[in-house]
Amino acid sequence: MFLQIHYLTSYHSSLLNRDDAGLAKRIQFGGAERLRVSSQSLKRHWRQAMMAQTKLPSAYRTRYFFDRQVKRRLVEQGMPVDAAHELTLHLGNALFTSAGDKSTLDKDTLMMKQPILFGKVEADYLASLIQQAYVEAEHHTGDAKKILDETAKNHKDNFKVLLRQAGYSHLAAGFEGALFGRFVTSDILTRVDAPVHVAHAFTTHALDTEVDYFTAVDDLAEGETGAAHAGDMELGAGIFYGYVAVDIPLLVSNVTGAEPSKWQEEALEDVQELLRLLIQSIAQVSPGAKLGATAPYAFADLVLLEIGTSQPRSLANAYLKPVDLRKSSDAMETSIKALEVYLNRLEAMYGDPQEKRYVASTHQWSRKYEEKTTFQEAIDNALLAMKGNLS
Repeated sequence: MFLQIHYLTSYHSSLLNRDDAGLAKRIQFGGAERLRVSSQSLKRHWRQAMMAQTKLPSAYRTRYFFDRQVKRRLVEQGMPVDAAHELTLHLGNALFTSAGDKSTLDKDTLMMKQPILFGKVEADYLASLIQQAYVEAEHHTGDAKKILDETAKNHKDNFKVLLRQAGYSHLAAGFEGALFGRFVTSDILTRVDAPVHVAHAFTTHALDTEVDYFTAVDDLAEGETGAAHAGDMELGAGIFYGYVAVDIPLLVSNVTGAEPSKWQEEALEDVQELLRLLIQSIAQVSPGAKLGATAPYAFADLVLLEIGTSQPRSLANAYLKPVDLRKSSDAMETSIKALEVYLNRLEAMYGDPQEKRYVASTHQWSRKYEEKTTFQEAIDNALLAMKGNLS
């Protein structure tokens, strides 16, 4: 089963996503150059918005995990700083050393060589292992490092199973890992496949940008004329089409630990919460550079939700021929109409849709198959349709 989310959002003069040269990102589509917002940028902003609205376990993409999460927990629990540092370094290297590497963590900073997504749950668990070894060594006059070596040896084959047995399995890689996946080459950390597939958003029309030239005046300059600083930035405006597909069984599996084939047997409250927050973020959270200079905040003017078992497909080809802004008195209305026309053509070719669809829009939606509702009603209906497919 898949949930598909299509949206159209209009942004005024802004710089939503920059390339390495500081210019607006762009892409060629249908023979015309378009403005573009990368999926990485979109996901980061959605994740930050969701983090502020949920109490579900979160995650960190960082190189400082062992110092600022594991070690910090140990010190807060009363372990001496030097012991916490030494034991965290020892366990981190014992667990995460790659073939040919003598040390994964820097001995002074505990920093890893590259950022990895770690869940708060995993931080709690690793801190508990060190704390247990430290207490056991003190009570029995043993060596905490030897205890951790034995622990690491036992963990290298099946970290996921041991997390579950210890009661730490729920969203071990955080809700971010459950949604957007985690790619790792470590033998220890569990790779998490991404059930949420995010397309790069692009304008329904050809791009039309301009370079904004700006200056800054020195307030304390006496007897001087002219600017103290001059600069420029590329700005563009446009209507962006975005698309997201969610593999529901895989998402349920990531959240609950169940097999994807048995997702219907699981409680769906956390999954529904994540999907609700995700849809709300997609429609209402704006990516954007130059926040102070452009205030690039906008809500989607159209959100189309589809829920069903059919193979997902983007509706991007509705804009293979770019919308002609010179011939359109309402570019958003024209973009929405192009989406309707493309859906009609798909159904004429493939037959009646198998998915249930729900539309929220600030403009008219003329198709009869989908009933236009409020945004919240569309979300509610989609989540009920997902739950209604339970056996």
